[in-house]
Amino acid sequence: MNTGSPIGLHRVLEPVGVLPQAAERLDPSADLYADEIRIRVQRLNLDAASFRQLSTAHGGDGDAVRAAVLDIICTRGKMQNPVTGSGGMLVGVVEEVGPDSPLCLRVGDQVATLVSLTLTPLVITDGLLGWDGRGEQVPCDGHAILFGRSIAAKLPTDLPASLALSVMDVCGAPALTARVVAQYLERGQPAVAVVGGAGKSGSLALAAARRAGAGRLVGVVPHEVERAALAAAELCDDVVLADARDPLGLASAMGEPVDITVVCVDVPGCEHGAILATRDGGTVIFFSMATSFAAAALGAEGLAADITMLIGNGYLPGHADLALDLLRSEPGVRRLFESRLAAQ
Repeated sequence: MNTGSPIGLHRVLEPVGVLPQAAERLDPSADLYADEIRIRVQRLNLDAASFRQLSTAHGGDGDAVRAAVLDIICTRGKMQNPVTGSGGMLVGVVEEVGPDSPLCLRVGDQVATLVSLTLTPLVITDGLLGWDGRGEQVPCDGHAILFGRSIAAKLPTDLPASLALSVMDVCGAPALTARVVAQYLERGQPAVAVVGGAGKSGSLALAAARRAGAGRLVGVVPHEVERAALAAAELCDDVVLADARDPLGLASAMGEPVDITVVCVDVPGCEHGAILATRDGGTVIFFSMATSFAAAALGAEGLAADITMLIGNGYLPGHADLALDLLRSEPGVRRLFESRLAAQ
């Protein structure tokens, strides 16, 4: 059994020399290299930006969305939306472990991958027949490959698999939010706004900011239904109703700028609103896969905004444990997650 590259270079088919995330095609064959693990896939979780784009492009036609996802996976050997560039993550059971794998997983472990589907070799064998194409979670059968440097976590036994998967899909957001809030505490309690506060990553970011010691907490949502749900969850001091794609409208609705703005929406065009909502010397954290680096960088320059902008990369040590603990300890967070799952 050959030993592959711990970052998966041996699985890249095209173009040769790039990392798996940037590759056009991966080799998803089931035969393992010595440091790899094969997962029997049970469920995919498409990231929100990717699913919204696919659903919009196909007019909400679930059959067409299902066919599009299958075509992407078959063509690329991974799930990477060619428009958004994003993918999601998966849940499955460890099927085989290479003798040199460093991941401390055993055959039979039920796990969630904490690395993106955009770099995970993937094969679907059931045609996604159990999925109606109308929700982010995709029940399925197939296999996926984890590299030596991949990340996966055993699923908790006290939570439904679908709920745990939803949390782990966005667990980078609360971890980085908590870290940035903690860095501000020497100057006092920072005011924090979360754009998309009623969503998965948004609700966890609000809960993490509060636990980390934030002062005023503001949740921004685009619709009255979400405003009512976030207010009932009691995760923030103020709920602002505004379209984050309207920079002046968002800044006006926010009133006083905040120290930290966390962007957790799944639509493009929210960069300039987040910049205007943040005071000089503040920080904007972009967790949306719909974020444009050019719009953010050039927009801040054009507004003469002296702010730090961070791109959440989805990984910090201990991020999954933190997110799961917030779900367990914050009833408002759990209600928002469960209502979202029920609506799918």
